[in-house]
Amino acid sequence: MSAIKKFQVTFDCAEPERLARFWCEVLGYVMPPPPEGFTTWDDFNRTLPPEKRGSWSACSDPSGVGPRLYFQRVPEGKVVKNRVHLDVRAGTGLVGDERLAALEAECARLVALGATHVRTLYADEENESCIPMLDIEGNEFCID
Repeated sequence: MSAIKKFQVTFDCAEPERLARFWCEVLGYVMPPPPEGFTTWDDFNRTLPPEKRGSWSACSDPSGVGPRLYFQRVPEGKVVKNRVHLDVRAGTGLVGDERLAALEAECARLVALGATHVRTLYADEENESCIPMLDIEGNEFCID
């Protein structure tokens, strides 16, 4: 049996630091400290060639349990639906109206951060409620 491996989730984006800060707020993650020998990320970025400055950012779970999120600048914009997306688990263990209220509260918090509410999918005979959303660069994610 092989050991479980750590992984990171990588986002292609236009503004890596801005998107990283958004996801830090969504998930309670933190930005990493600047590399050794630098007081700030701005100090570090000034040492890079202009085309490399601000070309990536990251954030991580302060408890070390969740995956690292990595954001890399790419020249092209998003044009089609994501094939992979994050599910933000705000309603775990809740059902019915209690679950929907928790999801709607989290949706309102994330909209205030700049996310877009796409629609609310209400519970049916097979599925609990969930709320598809878009982050600040249009990447899909769900609150469930």
